[in-house]
Amino acid sequence: MSPEPEQTFSPPKVTPELILHRAARIEDAFHEFRENRARKRGYHTTVIPYTGYGSTTWIRVLSRVLLTRDKKQRRRLPIIGRRDETVRGWRSFTSVPVNEVEVTVTVDGSVHLVKADRGGVVDVEVPVSLQPGWHTITLQAEDSQAVDAPIFVIDPNAKFGVVSDIDDTVMVTALPRPLLAAWNTFVLDEHARMPTPGMAVLLDRLASGHPGSPTIYLSTGAWNVAPTLTRFLSRNLYPSGALLLTDWGPTHDRLFRSGREHKRDNLHRLASEFPDVKWLLVGDDGQHDEEIYGEFEDLHPENVAAIAIRQLSPSEAVLAGGRSKAEDMSEKSQALWVYAPDGAGLAKQLRSAGLV
Repeated sequence: MSPEPEQTFSPPKVTPELILHRAARIEDAFHEFRENRARKRGYHTTVIPYTGYGSTTWIRVLSRVLLTRDKKQRRRLPIIGRRDETVRGWRSFTSVPVNEVEVTVTVDGSVHLVKADRGGVVDVEVPVSLQPGWHTITLQAEDSQAVDAPIFVIDPNAKFGVVSDIDDTVMVTALPRPLLAAWNTFVLDEHARMPTPGMAVLLDRLASGHPGSPTIYLSTGAWNVAPTLTRFLSRNLYPSGALLLTDWGPTHDRLFRSGREHKRDNLHRLASEFPDVKWLLVGDDGQHDEEIYGEFEDLHPENVAAIAIRQLSPSEAVLAGGRSKAEDMSEKSQALWVYAPDGAGLAKQLRSAGLV
């Protein structure tokens, strides 16, 4: 009689998606500690609304749920000399997120229940039936006050749109220079941030020249600075549009989120959501915009109207650690690439191409 085969035990296969990165577990525990402490101190749930976008049948709702101190408990400041609009960047990073909280979204009388992620961020699609143009939706979580969030519904007949980077493209922030980036993010008064010369005029002309077209700002910045960026764009007369930012915290499988992947994923998502729209991609040559835009054009040539790259000054390039190494992207691309140090130079070339 042949011996019975030896039985071996095979442990169940665990996919990487089921393994929460140790850093993420530490972050979750830290957030839970801060949330419990803040609630004991009388902090209240607050929804921070962000600008969203969508089509006539769905919208992308963006917001963040935080715990904030009740206004009555805040120390009163003298009215004389008071600057309510002075905001130091570091304050936005001391907020307490509410993890996985349920949020009520009201759109034109229709109510939808969605859930924030582990960082308090809401980024969900909601089915709707809306006309093209600007709309206002209402958001509320737990005992928070209801807040309004603007939504831009893109016209089904729109064939053109703009996706613009922010850092060193529309705003001189000295990113990714480590020391200056930290200063600009955590210390600098938002009123001291400098707009890139000519870029507001360029983007405004593009928006007015293509009625109903979307303007979307895509950045690797954290959601914490979204209110600051929104005020900056409005104060410097940039066209209104959705901000697509990210969370700098750890994920289930890595210590930090990838800024490149964030930009790539959102570009591919836009191409899938609006297959008939050709995007003007605006960036700079100090980070990875040329490489990312070139890859996107290679995969979705039908969705690229042109690629406009703002050239950093020599001093900016030195502080940034050099210029992009993707010069060959424009040479092998079928799309129009234009380069200039400011918005006026880019506008002149785009005008020649009939885009402005």
